[in-house]
Amino acid sequence: MSFGTQDDSDEVMNEINMTPLVDVMLVLLIIFIITVPVMKHSVNVDLPRATNQPEKIQPETLRLSVAADGQYFWNGTPIGDEELLPRLQAEAGKDPQPDLHIRGDKAVRYERVAQAMAAAQRAGVRKIGFVTEPQP
Repeated sequence: MSFGTQDDSDEVMNEINMTPLVDVMLVLLIIFIITVPVMKHSVNVDLPRATNQPEKIQPETLRLSVAADGQYFWNGTPIGDEELLPRLQAEAGKDPQPDLHIRGDKAVRYERVAQAMAAAQRAGVRKIGFVTEPQP
């Protein structure tokens, strides 16, 4: 006695059996569910802290003094009027540009200090400051 016909046994099965694929996926899912919390409890290491802030380079300070007789002094060295503008132009071309501090004697004519300021402006110096003595 046979329960099927001969035609049924010769047919080719053209569907994929999904049961083993689902079983494998469920096993992988369970493995990942178990291992993820274990990976989060790793060894605690106190790592060093570092900053990536660029180092700020402080520009140098140039001291231009004007004596009572009108003589210019470049960082304490006497210079002539014709040397002032070329030196200021050379310093204005540096990066970072240095600060210029002008110290004028209280007995000097304002005209000499104004000439030094105008020369600094023509040279392209952007940071000019005046140095004064505090009152007693």
